[in-house]
Amino acid sequence: MALFWIVGSLVFYWRRERRRHQPPTLDAYPQVTVLIPCHNERITIEQVVRAAAASTYPHFDILVIDDASTDESPATLERLLAEIPNLRVLRLERNLGKAKALSLGALATKAEYLMCIDADALLDAEAIHWMVFDLERSPRVGAVTGNPRVLNRTTLVSRIQVGEFSAIIGMIKRTQRLLGRVYTVSGVCSCFRHRAVHEVGYWSSQTVTEDVDISWKLQLAYWGILYEPRAVCWILVPESLRGLWRQRLRWARGGIEAALCHNRSMFHWARRRMWPVFAELMVSTAWCYAVFLVLVAWILTQVIPAWMPSSLQVATLLPGWSGSLLAMVCLLQFLTGLVLDRRYERHHLLRQIFWAIWYPALYWVITAGTSVVALPLALRHHGRTGHAVWRSPDR
Repeated sequence: MALFWIVGSLVFYWRRERRRHQPPTLDAYPQVTVLIPCHNERITIEQVVRAAAASTYPHFDILVIDDASTDESPATLERLLAEIPNLRVLRLERNLGKAKALSLGALATKAEYLMCIDADALLDAEAIHWMVFDLERSPRVGAVTGNPRVLNRTTLVSRIQVGEFSAIIGMIKRTQRLLGRVYTVSGVCSCFRHRAVHEVGYWSSQTVTEDVDISWKLQLAYWGILYEPRAVCWILVPESLRGLWRQRLRWARGGIEAALCHNRSMFHWARRRMWPVFAELMVSTAWCYAVFLVLVAWILTQVIPAWMPSSLQVATLLPGWSGSLLAMVCLLQFLTGLVLDRRYERHHLLRQIFWAIWYPALYWVITAGTSVVALPLALRHHGRTGHAVWRSPDR
């Protein structure tokens, strides 16, 4: 799969990314509303709103949906209302969750396009322009997902994610876009066609990852999703193992919940282009359980070797020649991703290759563990009613 992503991302770059560096002039500039749902974001909300207000796109407004914040966020937004003329604030009296906040925000605007960012994402000045350029190319494009870049780089956990967003997430999205379907838009930075979101019933609060769910709903309704690497936003990522575990557990559970919600409508011939996305999720989950079972077999081999059949014994977890091959391919993948994304970075991106060495040891273990835990959680909560409310992450 790493070799597949490398080839796919290089083809994407050669065909769609390498030539144009500045956003083109558009025949028309439709109205865009920047939706920013927030809950207790006093640390970041002012900087996020000011970054969005600095966009070079000519026709846009900003709508902050304050999801029952209990900190100083409402006071900060009140002060910004007097300073930023195209800012509006919609305050919810109780915490309904990000999906409901986005849906209510969409209902409160008549704009043709909805630019959705998180309350810890600093939007690049040209990002909206690039998004609208892609949406205007075809009336069947329902959404465009942007290119999140890591802002905080103070710990090993956060520095590894710099390489991950380039060599894993960015390369996968480039390749998936060539195949015609994307697993998910980036919930932190995506632009939607208002009519498409209305047609599929807005964001769902029945899953813990509204971005995965809306991506599958749009594509199952024959709307296209594009990836625009030139639409950059700067984000804050978890800096501790605990924060990373909670984030990846939510991601893994949300993907499985989306598959459970849409599995019946998936297997129609007319929707066959979604089959590779579904298959990749299933195979990835099976791989995670395989890793878990190997670990269990190794532990049992060390504790009760006499009770373990020889065919099931695992003498060591240290890889042999195959481990060296995997390490070389992993470094090649990271090097390719960092080279492709270096033009979008404020810093020298290739210096992050050192931190990428730690990716397999840390992230593969966390990915396998979260997927093993997420599957029973998703099955247990499948079909239940209620809102998936949120809490602001620790920073």
